Amino acid sequence: MEAADYELLSVREQLFHDRVRECIISILLFATLYILCHIFLTRFKKPTEFTTVDDEDATVNKIALELCTFTLAVALGAVLLLPFSIISNEVLLSLPRNYYIQWLNGSLIHGLWNLVFLFSNLSLIFLMPFAYFFTESEGFAGSRKGVLGRVYETVVMLILLTLLVLGMVWVASAIVDNDKASRESLYDFWEYYLPYLYSCISFLGVLLLLVCTPLGLARMFSVTGKLLVKPRLLEDLEEQLNCSAFEEAALTRRICNPTSCWLPLDMELLHRQVLALQTQRVLLEKRRKASAWQRNLGYPLAMLCLLLLTGLSVLIVAIHILELLIDEAAMPRSIQDASLGQVSFSKLGSFGAIIQVVLIFYLMVSSVVGFYSSPLFRSLRPRWHDTAMTQIIGNCVCLLVLSSALPVFSRTLGLTRFDLLGDFGRFNWLGNFYIVFLYNAAFAGLTTLCLVKTFTAAVRAELIRAFGLDRLPLPVSGFPRSSRKKQHQ
Repeated sequence: MEAADYELLSVREQLFHDRVRECIISILLFATLYILCHIFLTRFKKPTEFTTVDDEDATVNKIALELCTFTLAVALGAVLLLPFSIISNEVLLSLPRNYYIQWLNGSLIHGLWNLVFLFSNLSLIFLMPFAYFFTESEGFAGSRKGVLGRVYETVVMLILLTLLVLGMVWVASAIVDNDKASRESLYDFWEYYLPYLYSCISFLGVLLLLVCTPLGLARMFSVTGKLLVKPRLLEDLEEQLNCSAFEEAALTRRICNPTSCWLPLDMELLHRQVLALQTQRVLLEKRRKASAWQRNLGYPLAMLCLLLLTGLSVLIVAIHILELLIDEAAMPRSIQDASLGQVSFSKLGSFGAIIQVVLIFYLMVSSVVGFYSSPLFRSLRPRWHDTAMTQIIGNCVCLLVLSSALPVFSRTLGLTRFDLLGDFGRFNWLGNFYIVFLYNAAFAGLTTLCLVKTFTAAVRAELIRAFGLDRLPLPVSGFPRSSRKKQHQ
């Protein structure tokens, strides 16, 4: 008995040390993400909102900024969750008995998935609404002014919002699943209500990724083209620099001598034109100083890499569509035990795992580019040291919705075989074959359509510019008759 008790005590002690080690690792990882996100947000916040004469508003904005930093750290953790799990599995396969990676195990990975799911719920349902209402609150009428009065008003508004959303979700669940068990399940707030609500939010995030990612994949070529030096055929950079300098000098003279012209001048428009010309001249100077290798090799290689990654993504989704028709195991599913280090999740081994990680990051960046390029969300685009607090909150919410849906998005499209851990796989719609199949088909179709449209327009424009046809005085067809009359007059 004593030997058995000693063995049981040693097992419990080892389990305790494992849990403490996992907690320390999780805290260190989250602290690193939090510091990075805090540095990132301080580059976009509006300094005047934090150095106001009213200390109360500055304190409220600082608290809201810390909540936004927490939310953005959770969003970044959700982005890194699936790649970290895939790389950990390959490391454990390559080094199964290495002493220095004993801390990397299935229990740690499963705990990280659960923590990201918990913090995502906490941020979306409580912290971000609290931050928004907190910045907009002024305290109840007749109450003492101060931060505490704002906290009381914010808590009341948050409780009312929670009751409203709870009632809406309860009614929606009763309509969709019209049985007594589904209605009674919502009375358990923690076990059923929050996962069900997060399932709805995740479904909206996956739909948002379906719209933004194809648009972002098409926009990535133009965004990369603006960052790199393009090779230009039949182009004289000296002539463009001289033209830009002459135009800037003419606009500057018009700004300095506004009374010399008898026409009314829009000074704000002239200042914007001067700034645009200065930016254009800086880019032309950069292109002129670029080396021949950078001009003629860097841009084509970058475009080739983007085209290869995009084509590979569409090819994997097309293969996954065929697998859905043949094999039921291709459907996304949830597992509760993360058994890492046993089998690779790619048929190509470690090389395939690296490709999966690269594709996941590429699609996430493309979705963010497409999100901020869409006309509906273009106004949310943050500006350097000129982003209002409410706009920062909106950006953090949108990025968290996109990033928390990324693991489900990647597994639904078949980009990886790593099954969803914890509560990420408890979404009801993941088991519906028709939803998963239509989602894959829609993604492949929309991505192909956006790429074909972008490439045909881009290639046509580049060919016209390369052969100098844009400088020819070609007649414009379809010119309105009224405009012609005005010109003759």
